[in-house]
Amino acid sequence: MKRLVVLGGGESGVGTALLGKQKGYEVFVSDKGSIAERYKKVLLHNSIDFEENQHTESKILNADVVMKSPGIPDKVALVQKLHSEGVKVISEIEFASQFTDATIVGITGSNGKTTTTMLIHYVLKKAGLNVGVGGNIGDSFAEQVADGNYDEYVLELSSFQLDGVEKFRVHIAVITNITPDHLDRYEYDFDNYINSKFRITKNQTKDDFLIYDADDEAVQYWLKNNKTEATLVPFSIEKELEYGAFLRQDTIIMKLNTEEKLMKVSELKLQGKHNTKNVMAASMAARLLKVRKNTIAESLSDFEGVEHRLEKVQKINGIEFVNDSKATNVNAAFYALECMDNPTVWIVGGVDKGNDYADLLPLVREKVKAIVCLGLDNQKIIDTFANVVDVLVETAGAEEAVKVAYKVAQKGDTVLLSPACASFDLFESYEDRGRKFKEAVRNL
Repeated sequence: MKRLVVLGGGESGVGTALLGKQKGYEVFVSDKGSIAERYKKVLLHNSIDFEENQHTESKILNADVVMKSPGIPDKVALVQKLHSEGVKVISEIEFASQFTDATIVGITGSNGKTTTTMLIHYVLKKAGLNVGVGGNIGDSFAEQVADGNYDEYVLELSSFQLDGVEKFRVHIAVITNITPDHLDRYEYDFDNYINSKFRITKNQTKDDFLIYDADDEAVQYWLKNNKTEATLVPFSIEKELEYGAFLRQDTIIMKLNTEEKLMKVSELKLQGKHNTKNVMAASMAARLLKVRKNTIAESLSDFEGVEHRLEKVQKINGIEFVNDSKATNVNAAFYALECMDNPTVWIVGGVDKGNDYADLLPLVREKVKAIVCLGLDNQKIIDTFANVVDVLVETAGAEEAVKVAYKVAQKGDTVLLSPACASFDLFESYEDRGRKFKEAVRNL
């Protein structure tokens, strides 16, 4: 009997453990921290051996294969030891994909991947396909494979998940864009991060498709210098293309087998340039899976968007509060600021992943009247923007940040939470940060 060791007892870890047990592996789950009560119940109920608050090496190094949670960096001593002893260390996605024949659409990128994933899932579901959604969001992919009930999967894939991929193959790959993010995990080398994202196309064949942003420099750079077998399907909002999706005047055009007008940008429920791109990527993925154009257009005109991504919370005394807690990097905050039409009070800060805020200076000059810092170490933000805005205040929690922002704002302004940073200094996750922000707004 093969031994599967799972490092990390969260959503992907427990899902992998269940699938492993079902497929006849001897399974052991090990988490350096504590395992949440609901996951512990599942492990106990399924008689799966586990430990928490420690890694017992003797129980881990004897594995035939190790599934490592995406949150654990490769440079951790235990992982290095596994590598040096020749034990295979893979991701949940790699492990689970060998047990399913479903068609997989995989979405990666620095920004827009959640929206694009949810959008594709929404369109396919509306078209009557039997489709699951997972990866970096929702229920564990491995657990869904164990239940075995979907013909298609739409998976949001982070670079960390792709790092653990060997044979995993997607039929349709989407790369929304690539901007510097998580560089702390990639030796601060942008090329390493780009290569990591492009692992999504590594096992694709000529029968598969790679949908990508033709306006993105990093993407173009990789494609110029590397080869993929997949059929290339670009999208652009800057130029007309021979093949792919682009804008003509205000209309989205798709040119795959024939040229089709999809819809006007103004008819989209999701506004903003970045969302137009997300829509193009999603539409072509759906079209390549033979979904009718009308079904796609219908879905796009009523898709509501994603929680914590430019989510309108409430208007209080003419001041609009917007929750963009999912903006965990500079580029995401750039998109958010670009979408702002009113004078903006910007709540920013958290755990910096090697951010360079200089790109935001023109937008901040143009749109931001005040900055409220929300993090333990705000020095970099202060150094960059102190001379650009009139008001810059430091706060120590969502409640205080919202109160201060409300005081500074006037009727007709927008208060935008778009942190450009990870959330682990004051919050459990970006979801936790977003929820606390919304709660604080409702308590004003």
